[in-house]
Amino acid sequence: MADKSFDIVVIGAGPGGYVAAIRAAQLGLKVAVVERENLGGICLNWGCIPTKAMLRSAEVFHLMHRAAEFGLKADGIGYDLDAVVKRSRGVARQLSGGVGHLLKKNKITVIMGDATIPAKGKVSVKTDKGTEDLKAPHIIIATGARARNLPGLQADGDRVWSYRHALEPGHMPKKLLVIGSGAIGIEFASFFNTLGAETTVVEVMDRILPVEDAEISAFAQKQFEKQGMTIRAKATVKQLDRAKDKVTAHIEQGGKVEKLEFDTVISAVGIVGNTEGLGLEDLGIKIDRTHVVTDEHCRTGVEGIYAIGDIAGAPWLAHKASHEGVMVAEMIAGKDVHPVKPDSIPGCTYSHPQVASVGMTEAQAKEAGHDIKVGRFPFIGNGKAIALGESEGMVKTVFDAKTGELLGAHMIGAEVTELIQGYVVGRQLETTEEDLMHAVFPHPTLSEMMHESVLDAWDRAVHF
Repeated sequence: MADKSFDIVVIGAGPGGYVAAIRAAQLGLKVAVVERENLGGICLNWGCIPTKAMLRSAEVFHLMHRAAEFGLKADGIGYDLDAVVKRSRGVARQLSGGVGHLLKKNKITVIMGDATIPAKGKVSVKTDKGTEDLKAPHIIIATGARARNLPGLQADGDRVWSYRHALEPGHMPKKLLVIGSGAIGIEFASFFNTLGAETTVVEVMDRILPVEDAEISAFAQKQFEKQGMTIRAKATVKQLDRAKDKVTAHIEQGGKVEKLEFDTVISAVGIVGNTEGLGLEDLGIKIDRTHVVTDEHCRTGVEGIYAIGDIAGAPWLAHKASHEGVMVAEMIAGKDVHPVKPDSIPGCTYSHPQVASVGMTEAQAKEAGHDIKVGRFPFIGNGKAIALGESEGMVKTVFDAKTGELLGAHMIGAEVTELIQGYVVGRQLETTEEDLMHAVFPHPTLSEMMHESVLDAWDRAVHF
């Protein structure tokens, strides 16, 4: 590589890093990206994308079992786990290759290797061929995060899995324990449960999907239990005794410890930022509980060094990383930017049923001192939902009673991950209940429930 001077060096090519690099290149800046493993990062290769491919297989399998309900015949229904995984890996590969193409098209220099930041404005990369020293006035750290390993509950890839092992399972679990009921834990529980694993979920908090609205969590639990899952909230896995073909879990709940046997355990107890080995502490960059401390514009305390995405803290979502990447690239290029507000970032869980939300929960709105109006509308009152055979679910909206501001929206049911953007756009445009009431929603669609939920907050729902 002849010239080793750039305007920006991005460390990490996940959904934060590669998007930041592309936006910067579009704005005429000279950009290099350093990646030690896969273009597209965890999201494309070992997270968001391959899990959705696997969950789609489970959804189709579930529907095949319901064929008779739709007047169809399907006999000898089965699955080939290796083929399901193969499809999922193929989808990930295709998208990872797509990222490589986009970086090339935007004339971005890609260097595969391990980066350190020896000093402000310098990045040193250890590659297969030796060390390359790069210079840039701006460095964006987008190194992401990895699965948290709790002492005694560490994944071994044999009987105790991390999300990575669960994406390339060596066997089909018969009796599965999932530790942690955030989006990752619940998605894997949903996948393996649908394929027939006897599934138990243990959550240390008082309910599953603890970041969601309490009413949605309760609805989700009912649905999962109906599908045969065992849910144990306010419970802790104290230790795992590993044997050749089984794991004995010591589960503490209500002061009692119970020993239960499983053939597979998935640990999904949160994530840890990839801050090591970069030399951040020596530069004087503050790290709090494995995450880089930044201001609302993703600036670290050191001039010219920024941190975006998972490494910069919650919410740990790909779309948050991408938006932060764009914001930082535009800021470096001298544009006027708006910080990414955490409460405007939607969260989605692709279990069966799906869960999606944006903004404040009902409890958070009350805690913040709002006088609120809450609207709800059930899937059973919607023609399209019934026609789809998906009558279990609800849409819930939370408004400020005085101003009509949409404070939050929470949904559970079929395709809600595709519906939530309507409320996201509404909040971005600072819409009120009146605007939403006057909007004409197409019939018959699931989106009509979004309209009815708004109407319900003012006791005007028509179809329920």
